[in-house]
Amino acid sequence: MRLFLGIALTPELKAAAAKMSARARAAVDKAAPRAPIRWVDPENLHITTWFLGEMDDEQVRRLHALLEVPFATKRFAMRLEGVGTFPPSGRPRVIWIGISRGTEPMVALYGELAERLPTLGFEPERRAYSPHLTLARVKEIRAADAAAVRRALGSVRFPAADGDVEHVTLFRSRLSPKGSQYEALLRVPLQ
Repeated sequence: MRLFLGIALTPELKAAAAKMSARARAAVDKAAPRAPIRWVDPENLHITTWFLGEMDDEQVRRLHALLEVPFATKRFAMRLEGVGTFPPSGRPRVIWIGISRGTEPMVALYGELAERLPTLGFEPERRAYSPHLTLARVKEIRAADAAAVRRALGSVRFPAADGDVEHVTLFRSRLSPKGSQYEALLRVPLQ
């Protein structure tokens, strides 16, 4: 099974993120119509906390046991606000919505996972965890299109959206020609 841990959005946040995505996509499509960008299906919008990858049944059983231990991170408020790219300059590889409230608890949650997951062979990334909501992935974009995408995103404005985070979700990712489909397998409540 291909798995990851993340923050599922409340229906209200998902609707707001879908509107933000549609505005960003309209601006980008107008500015760089041939840019090789794959937009995330609005139903799949989430915040990834830790990508686990392929796991066998025994690893999944051990993962469930690790997730049964309550997290110290408490429920928290989150705000989606702003749009940007990774990397912040040059040719973008990811288009994202930022998190302007709730980053500290998300980083703390990642830290808790960084303490637990090495027992299953998962090491934290070398770079610092940067919570964001991925809207699109960009492939081999031409320099002119990259500049147009950055300009277009710089002109996109939308209201911030607020919601609560009450649990961490274990997702299964199924790849298909139509794109990934995500299924929530387990919700782990926060305090």
